Amino acid sequence: MNEPPAPALPVGTRDTPAVALYPGTFDPITNGHIDIIKRGLHLFDKIIVTVAVNVQKTPLFSLEERCDLIRECFKDLDGRIEVACTDGLIVEYARRHQASAIIRGLRAVSDFDYEFQLALMNRRLERSVDTVFLMTGFRWIYISSTGIKNAARCRGNITGLVPAHVELALKEKFA
Repeated sequence: MNEPPAPALPVGTRDTPAVALYPGTFDPITNGHIDIIKRGLHLFDKIIVTVAVNVQKTPLFSLEERCDLIRECFKDLDGRIEVACTDGLIVEYARRHQASAIIRGLRAVSDFDYEFQLALMNRRLERSVDTVFLMTGFRWIYISSTGIKNAARCRGNITGLVPAHVELALKEKFA
């Protein structure tokens, strides 16, 4: 089912560019993440895809590999996408980089409880940064980085769920 493109909002009409962070571990980036980022560009002039260190997870790809995989996805987007990494509080990173919002993707109601608690804590820590929830596109609602890694580990077909260069990187990791 193809979704119609989101209507473009008037960006670039403010005194300062509207900047948002899109944080995550992105281990690896998926087409669902890319969908959220591209739709976020209708709302913000610039998105900083922030690869965050999560001590509760053991990533397959190194921090630098994840950043490189993401940069490859957006190499043609004329500077509206920046890729960075942090191991600190996301709201502090947002404040330091003049980001007014944190974008979070929601796949299902089960995501909302965790994301809502996180948004409330972030709001408590830094009132100048809002959280913007974007629903994952219908065609990506069932995918996750974990599911994709598990399928790739077992030699499953992940074509179309991640960009081609990410699929190749996964195949190399599990060779």
